[in-house]
Amino acid sequence: MWEVGKQRKQRVNKVNEKLSKIEGYLEEKDAKLLLYEFMRENISFATRLLMGVDLFPFQHMMIKAMFEADYFMGILSRGGSKTYSTSIFLALYAIMNQGIHIGVVSASFRQSKAIARKLIDISKKPEGKFLAQCMHVSMAPDEWNIEIGLSKVTILPLGSGEKLRGFRFQVMVIDELLLMPQKVLSEVILPFLAVVTNPTEREKIKKAEDALIAQGKMKEEDRKVWPNNKIIGLSSASYSFEYLYTLYKQYEEAILTGKDQNGKYSIFHIAYSALPPALYDAALIAKSRAEMSQSQFDREYEAKFVSDSSGFFKVSKMQELTFPDGEGQMVEVIGEQGAEYIVSIDPSWSESESSDDFAIQLLKLNKTKKEGTLVHTYAISGANLKNHIHYFYYILTHFNVVFIAGDYNGAVQFITSCNESELFKKNKLEIKTIDANFDDQTVYDQSIGELRQQYNLTDKKICLLKSPSSEWIRIANETLQSSIDNKKIWFAGKSMDEDFEVKIKTKIPISTFNFIRGKAEDDGFKGQKLDESRMVDFVENLKANIEMTKVQCALIEPKASSQGTMSFDLPDNLKRQRGANKARKDCYSALLLANWGARVYFDMMTKPLENVQSTFAPIFV
Repeated sequence: MWEVGKQRKQRVNKVNEKLSKIEGYLEEKDAKLLLYEFMRENISFATRLLMGVDLFPFQHMMIKAMFEADYFMGILSRGGSKTYSTSIFLALYAIMNQGIHIGVVSASFRQSKAIARKLIDISKKPEGKFLAQCMHVSMAPDEWNIEIGLSKVTILPLGSGEKLRGFRFQVMVIDELLLMPQKVLSEVILPFLAVVTNPTEREKIKKAEDALIAQGKMKEEDRKVWPNNKIIGLSSASYSFEYLYTLYKQYEEAILTGKDQNGKYSIFHIAYSALPPALYDAALIAKSRAEMSQSQFDREYEAKFVSDSSGFFKVSKMQELTFPDGEGQMVEVIGEQGAEYIVSIDPSWSESESSDDFAIQLLKLNKTKKEGTLVHTYAISGANLKNHIHYFYYILTHFNVVFIAGDYNGAVQFITSCNESELFKKNKLEIKTIDANFDDQTVYDQSIGELRQQYNLTDKKICLLKSPSSEWIRIANETLQSSIDNKKIWFAGKSMDEDFEVKIKTKIPISTFNFIRGKAEDDGFKGQKLDESRMVDFVENLKANIEMTKVQCALIEPKASSQGTMSFDLPDNLKRQRGANKARKDCYSALLLANWGARVYFDMMTKPLENVQSTFAPIFV
């Protein structure tokens, strides 16, 4: 379906028709101008000539809409070539609007750099030699620049809100608009539209046009049309209670009612079924449909906005418990002075990228309200034991950890391996375990008392390893659901502005461990610059992992067996997934342990530490 709407009419420049009527010899200057007009109007031809790339018709239409609209929103299916099409737009728009400054941000610096890499890859091919001749790339740990003639494309981390304010972009490209904080969009991005380029030149030409019109030598409709500043947002579909859907409806209203005659809006909303079959593997679509939840498939492939998750834990409720990005509690790289933290561990020993994640989570405690906030998450598959040990050591030495809760199936071996490692022995660090019966709720209070007697923070006797019995699994899930319903667990927001700049400069042993699945990209950096680059990814990845934790929770479904026992797991179709990108539940499991551990810790610390007297009495015979 194509909705034209009631917006102000676009001036039609019939370039092809004009060129078809030109005959004879052209001066070089005139030929260049006409070639520019032709290429500006014929996007597919320009792309093929400059980059050696053939566009699908829908890509031509989308890039053309990006050229013409002031506010463009693309809601596309997974695999809908958002990144590829955007990279081509960046090159074309920079070439055809010399002197323009384009900004690119995304939910993570890695994602926005992916757009730049697509463009760089195109320029390196023999067919892209014309583009390569006018393109220069420079990279810094927290900023990339691509110069195309007199134009520039700047790629920045989203967290650098203050840095963003220091630029004056005429075009702002936002990948993963779904994850763009509303505050940044309204207070940082939108103000870019208010500042025009070349104001002095515009005023000078306007006065000249006024004089020509007054003399009858020019018509009003022949005035020079200056390009407006523009915002281009790209995303998959979201839940209807999220800000993206609100923004989508605002764009839709502007298009259909024409109430904003100062700006031109465009929405490209495309499901996989409306895209060229050549873009998709039919078997992959069938596999995704079989393995994804209906809600996930609707959002990611059908490009539908859906109301809420259908699992045991509601996305909408978890969203209410998430701090706005850049406000209140944000993710943490090192612990806050005086704060206390609980660590949970859900180990995985396989070194295959398609295995389960090795998950570690930190809850920051609020003892007054008896609640916790998830501020730090580690989740990685394919890494070796040494990597996990180094990460755990970093956690223990940079946060005031007062309690550890772990899955007994694997955590026993992990804690033992840590204690026996050269790293722990060299630094005289040893974690000791405590134990009590938590399967029988009738003796819960007694078990808490036993735990209190064993607990010793000074001696690092703080680790409780729990075997996940069916009864405990039910209790832990109901406890987490209760914590969500009663606002006893919160989720940290994205680090932004000054906080982000401080965190990416924080000194931690970042070179001793990997934290992202797959091979880390060094972008050619070494030493200190490599560490600075990795810190940008590290801080952004913390928020991504917290969001992943909420997604995993939303997928969990409870089931009752014929014997009446409850299980909580991924849907059967998701459990059949294989490969590095399969659905996982390890962050959910770690959150389950952390939340349950927080309850145990709060209850334990309210127990008085009794002085146990010797009960030995001599017996006289």
